Amino acid sequence: MNFASLGLHQDILNQVNTLGYITPTPIQLAAIPVVLMGKDVMAGAQTGTGKTAAFALPLLQRVRHNKSTKSVEGIQVLVLTPTRELAQQVHASFVKYGQGMPINSVVAYGGASINVQLDALQQGCDILVATPGRLLELIMKKLINVSALQTLVLDEADRMLDMGFIIDIQRILKSLPQTRQTLFFSATFNDDIFALSKTLLKEPQLIEVDSRNTTATQVEQRIYAVDKKRKSALLSFLIGSKNWQQVLIFTRTKQGADELANEMQKDGIATQSFHGDKSQGARERVLADFKAGKVRALVATDVAARGIDIEQLQYVINHELPYNAEDYIHRIGRTGRAGTKGLAISLVTEAERYLLTDIEKLVGEQFVPQWLPGFEPDLTKTLEATKKREPSKKELRAKALGLTKPSKKKPKRKY
Repeated sequence: MNFASLGLHQDILNQVNTLGYITPTPIQLAAIPVVLMGKDVMAGAQTGTGKTAAFALPLLQRVRHNKSTKSVEGIQVLVLTPTRELAQQVHASFVKYGQGMPINSVVAYGGASINVQLDALQQGCDILVATPGRLLELIMKKLINVSALQTLVLDEADRMLDMGFIIDIQRILKSLPQTRQTLFFSATFNDDIFALSKTLLKEPQLIEVDSRNTTATQVEQRIYAVDKKRKSALLSFLIGSKNWQQVLIFTRTKQGADELANEMQKDGIATQSFHGDKSQGARERVLADFKAGKVRALVATDVAARGIDIEQLQYVINHELPYNAEDYIHRIGRTGRAGTKGLAISLVTEAERYLLTDIEKLVGEQFVPQWLPGFEPDLTKTLEATKKREPSKKELRAKALGLTKPSKKKPKRKY
């Protein structure tokens, strides 16, 4: 089956053909006809399988039709994303797929000049891709008009809930037309997402082209058991001895990303960190250098898990496993994209084994940790680590969100 069989207009088919797209991916085959019919959709598929095109192509067709008939004016499509990087990536896709058509796409996100974004909006906007915070600012200040909106897309909706955007999203929804099409697209679905979908979607079409919360089959997953103090040395050894280029490394914290990047620099590996404390300009420069091969290793927090799209990226390494098992899927999904092969390595201490167990339950796989000669874990420390109490889910979530444990107030004395 080809793209022409999906009901897309010839202008879009010509652009798809120019881009070298021949056969639609499973998510595109399933979603495009449903989106064209105007139905609400809840779609899940592995990362790197063409989810953006699955909603961008049919929405571009609708906007094109409305523009040609002059039946709708103003912002017709709104796409919400959790991060600036993902917003830029989705916006670039709309521009690429809509090349040559009289359709205006604008991207808006925090950490950058709002005046520049306002100038772009005033030139005319049919499709707006935005992060929740910046969009809410535009709405509250009455700088945009969304009364003509026809379709709302929540891209990586689960990540937006993890990052605490639910209140912003609820405030945004109050400003949007009640009659609209709503689309959820993500690589993972959890109970919170299903609960949210019941309040936002009307008789949605559930589309899952793979088993829920699965990892890409073309990505080899490898686990190395190692002591915490030997992780950085093992990381540099793997990259250096195997001459790996363009390696994406994940840590849990911004401070940890900076410290690891500095250690790897000392080992002679060109490394930069990438996280939310860096300015937008700095993040763009680092990402551009990484894509160009000037930076060999990029150490990132999970802010990058949904926003980095490098087609030929082969290596992803979890220096630390994530607290949320779903983030593991998105991390390793940065490699093995568009049918290419990838390698995902996780460095796991005995104290992190419970996190590995959570991941195994989520993806339905059993991993066997390997020992790399020269970096074998100390069995004495391993036994000690197993005796330590595992933190509760509430403690882990509080730590992941940067919240401190509330102090217990001393009871007042009775005199």
